[in-house]
Amino acid sequence: MPVQPAALPALPHWPEPPSDLPAAVAQVKSAIRARIEASGRSVAEVFAVVERQVKAEVADIAAARDRGEEVWPVIDYADIAAGTVPPRALALLRRRGCLVVRGHFPREQAQSWDRGIVRYVEGNGFFESYRGPGDDFFSSVGSRPEIYPVYWSPPQMQARQSDRMARVQAFLNGQWKHESAGTRWFEPDRDSLYPDRIRRRPPGTDSGGLGAHLDPGTLDLWMTPENQQAFRHLFDGTVEQYDPWDAAHRTAGPQYPGTTMCSAFRTFQGWTALSDMDRDQGVLHTVPIPGAMAYLMLRPLLADVPAGDMCGVAVSKAFPASERWHSLLLAALSGIPDVRAGDSVWWHCDMVHSVAPVTDQQGWGNVMYIPAAPWCPRNERYAASVREALRTGSSPDDFPAEHYERTWPDRFQPGDLNATGRRGLGLG
Repeated sequence: MPVQPAALPALPHWPEPPSDLPAAVAQVKSAIRARIEASGRSVAEVFAVVERQVKAEVADIAAARDRGEEVWPVIDYADIAAGTVPPRALALLRRRGCLVVRGHFPREQAQSWDRGIVRYVEGNGFFESYRGPGDDFFSSVGSRPEIYPVYWSPPQMQARQSDRMARVQAFLNGQWKHESAGTRWFEPDRDSLYPDRIRRRPPGTDSGGLGAHLDPGTLDLWMTPENQQAFRHLFDGTVEQYDPWDAAHRTAGPQYPGTTMCSAFRTFQGWTALSDMDRDQGVLHTVPIPGAMAYLMLRPLLADVPAGDMCGVAVSKAFPASERWHSLLLAALSGIPDVRAGDSVWWHCDMVHSVAPVTDQQGWGNVMYIPAAPWCPRNERYAASVREALRTGSSPDDFPAEHYERTWPDRFQPGDLNATGRRGLGLG
């Protein structure tokens, strides 16, 4: 008879990064192994369950590609707005964990926003004052600049607080289990307007892209009490009960500090296209398997990984997915279909993703990064700093302290917030 989780040995935890990271990693790995084995199952047995599931999904994705089918689900905004998304499309969204929303905004609106951003940065002398990348995360892309540390342009904020954005975010949040055991983990119909940057990649660009990685955290995923609860089924021998769409315990504890941290809980990462982009022009790829997070979390427990190593995961760096440790997953990397200005692209917050390199890009590659970040304790705390950054035109706390917009007179102002924007920033 299986051992009840409550009777299993407790895990050590570190709410803040431990001073001796390799020693703490070795300690928590040993404790997780002991907890799994105390449940009556071996680590190898538990991992084999996950590996079989992932292999089946990888095979299905490869077969779809071989048949010439789109791996990424595509849903029309009109169906989301009308509540008429076909059941088959919903099932594929939950299976793949990613989505292209066609016609999220009218193409002309997106192109107008793109022109508005150009006027905003050029009119405020951004290129004359640009000091280069403020962090090393996007340094591989090569072009200067490609990621603009701009947060408060009127187009960005108009998109963030628009009704059309709120509808799609609520639809995506609704794919998650947001209430359980008497706790409402987040508010699916209220977004926190998480501010992020823009990308503008001009024709003719050579860009190195971004390697495969994911963004839900780093070593804190194994080492903080909240995350140990969130991934409890992976660590207590009940791996079949793990649900990548369950928000329980995810919306309280923050990530460990670092240049790649995200203070907010995002159900989906996302961006909105401001230009047309073909699928072979350095676009986003994902491993479209939400449940692969179980593979990533358990892989470091196997005997071939050094005791003090979590398959390369480290504080203050993006969580890497590598051929050395995760080759099975990377076989499923699949790019987005062609998108047009006004379409939006979304992927589950736990999913491995990358950006393909491109040489002599054909056409522009412009996007606004806007996620789905529903109102929850974690996002409510971060909203206070967002309100102050908006008031002063500063770079938000999660990003390098570059503060280009502080003196720009035409930036979006708190008085320009509509009801959705005020609610999303905790102002009403």
